[in-house]
Amino acid sequence: MTTSDTVVFVGLGQMGLPMAKRCIAAGFKVRGADPSAPARDALAAAGGEVFASAREAAKDASILITMLPDSRIVREVVLGGQGVADVLAKDALIIDMSSSVPVDTQSLGNDLAARGIAVIDAPVSGGVKRAIDGTLSIMAGGDAALVERAKPVLQAMAKSVFATGPLGSGHAMKALNNYVSAAGLVAACEALLVGRRFGLQPDTVIEVLNASTGKNNSTDVKMKQFVISETFASGFSLALMAKDLRIAADLSKLVGLDPSNAETIATLWENARAALETSADHTDIYRFIASAVQDR
Repeated sequence: MTTSDTVVFVGLGQMGLPMAKRCIAAGFKVRGADPSAPARDALAAAGGEVFASAREAAKDASILITMLPDSRIVREVVLGGQGVADVLAKDALIIDMSSSVPVDTQSLGNDLAARGIAVIDAPVSGGVKRAIDGTLSIMAGGDAALVERAKPVLQAMAKSVFATGPLGSGHAMKALNNYVSAAGLVAACEALLVGRRFGLQPDTVIEVLNASTGKNNSTDVKMKQFVISETFASGFSLALMAKDLRIAADLSKLVGLDPSNAETIATLWENARAALETSADHTDIYRFIASAVQDR
C-alpha cells in the first residue's frame, strides 16, 4: 500500500473523522461515508471526497476501513443491505477498526474470503485527542502479510502498531485493554469518594496516586481533567465502554476461564448505562458510583 491508494472510511464519528483526516495529512486520497452531513462536510473541508452511502464510497476501492459502533453494524454494512462487498475491487482489504466481537470478526472474515476479500481487525486505543494528533495505539489481527500491507495507512494514524496474531486477536486485545482501563477508573473513582468522605482534598488524592504505585491511565488523564472538574467530557461514551467490557467478560467464558472479576466490572458498567442518560461519557461512571454509595 502506498499513498497513491484510495482509502475509504465508513464511519466519520468522533474517532473516525480525525483518523480519516490523519490519512489525508499523510498523503492518502480518502473517501468518507457517513449519514451525518456535518461529519461529511468536515471531511470535505479537509480534502476528502464524501458520500452519504457506504456503497457509493466503496465502489472499486481496494482499501476499506470501518469505524462503526459494533460488529453487527459492520456486517450489515459489508454484507447486508448496503452490500459494500459487492462493489469493492478484486483482492480488496477491509480493515475493521471498530470495537467488534472477536468471534464475529472471524465469522465475517470467513464469509468474505469466499468472495476473495481479505479482512484484518485493527481497533484503536487512545481516545479523541490521540486520534487528532495521530498517536493512537493500534492492535492489528490477521494474516501477517495483510497486516504488513495495511501498515502504511495504520501508521498514518498511530504511534504504535502491534501485530497481535490471528484474525480477531486485535478485537480481543482491545476488549481486554478496556477491561483493565475500566477497572482502573472504577478503583480511582472509589478512592476519590472514600478520600473525600474522610476529609482528603480531591486534588491531593489524585496527586498522591500519580506520584505513587496507584498511578494508572485514569488517575493520570481522566480524574482531574473530567471527574474532579465535573465536565465528564472525555469523548468516549459510557455505552461503548459497557459494550467492550461485555465482550471481555464473554471472552473469558469462551476460553474456559472463570470471569468473576470481568463479569463484576461488566455488570457494573451495564447498570450504569441503564441508569444514566444515553449520551453519558464513560467518566460519568463516577456519578453512578457516587449515587450508588449515597443510596446505601
